This record gives sequence, structure tokens and C-alpha cells, in this order.
Amino acid sequence: MTEKEKRDLGYLYDANYDKDLIAEIERCNDLCFEFNQTRPSHRSVQREILSRIFGKMGRDITVNAPFWCDYGYNTTVGDYFFANHNCQILDGGKVTFGDHVFIAPNCIFTTAEHALDADQRNAGLEVALPITVGNNVWFGAGVIVLGGVTIGDNVVVGAGSVVTRSIPSNVIATGVPARVIRQITAADKKRYPMFE
Repeated sequence: MTEKEKRDLGYLYDANYDKDLIAEIERCNDLCFEFNQTRPSHRSVQREILSRIFGKMGRDITVNAPFWCDYGYNTTVGDYFFANHNCQILDGGKVTFGDHVFIAPNCIFTTAEHALDADQRNAGLEVALPITVGNNVWFGAGVIVLGGVTIGDNVVVGAGSVVTRSIPSNVIATGVPARVIRQITAADKKRYPMFE
């Protein structure tokens, strides 16, 4: 069985010394480099590069440079996806974003979990756990989402949070580790002043 097959089945795999996986990461990193060197005003060029990075890409997506991803093909983004500066996706495992997902600056989504045993870790072994994000989710600045997590629809994750476990729909979660602090209600429509 190849290291990639082990990874995709959820087993410990050689992420650091397998030449095939290293080549896939280099390919994606080169595309990210190309994306990051593209003028911000050249959105159509950026989208074309992103279409070669992501496994699946919805319509009307915006990603602000710099952006980094490990494999790319393991990440799918829905319609109206927005990722602000310095978004990083370590997608050894599947990373799935729904529609209308908004990501503030300096957010990290990492499916990688390194071996706890020092000998295994030093041998380059890790496991890749998927991340699934529903629709209408907003991540505040500096959020970190770890592998094995599912985030429901209509969720707000507060700035600086570290998401270590799944979050249900229709809530605000914040903290280290992130915890649900309350439901999102109709009263939240009036939280901020609106010019009428």
C-alpha cells in the first residue's frame, strides 16, 4: 500500500520522506507561490490559478494573498467563499468548505496530527483527519481549526479561537479550546446599527 493510500484510509503515513507526496506538495506550493506573486487587481488570473489548486471550486470566490496549501486537491470550496490574507490549509485529509464561508486574516485549517510517539514522529509519520465546514460560517481573525472537526451551518467562530472538537449549527463559539457560548438568534440582526 502506498503512503498516499494509507493517508486516505486514515492510517499513520510517511508525510515527510515519501517522494511522491513531497512532489505533490511541491507542485501545490509552486502554484501557491505563483498565486501569491499575482497582482491583487488580477482577480481572473488568481481564480485560474486557484482552479488548478483546489479539488473543487464554487463560483465567486475570493482569496487574498498570501495563501498557502499543502496538496490543494483535497480542498473543496463552495460558492461565495472568501479567505483573507494569510490563510493556510494543510490538507493531507479532506477539507470541505460550504457556501458563504468567510475567513478573516491569519487562519489555519490543519488536518495533520503528528504521532505522539517520538520514534514514529521522527520517522515522519502522521495521520490526516478531515475538516468539514457548513454553509454561512464566519471565522474571526487568527482562528485555528484542527483535523477531525465538523462545523455546522450558520456558525461564528470568534477571533483567536482554537477549534479542537465539532461545533453544531447556529451558534457562536470562541476560546481556547473553542466552546459554544450561545445560540445565534433573531436579535442578532439588530446588534449593529444600520443606516436606513
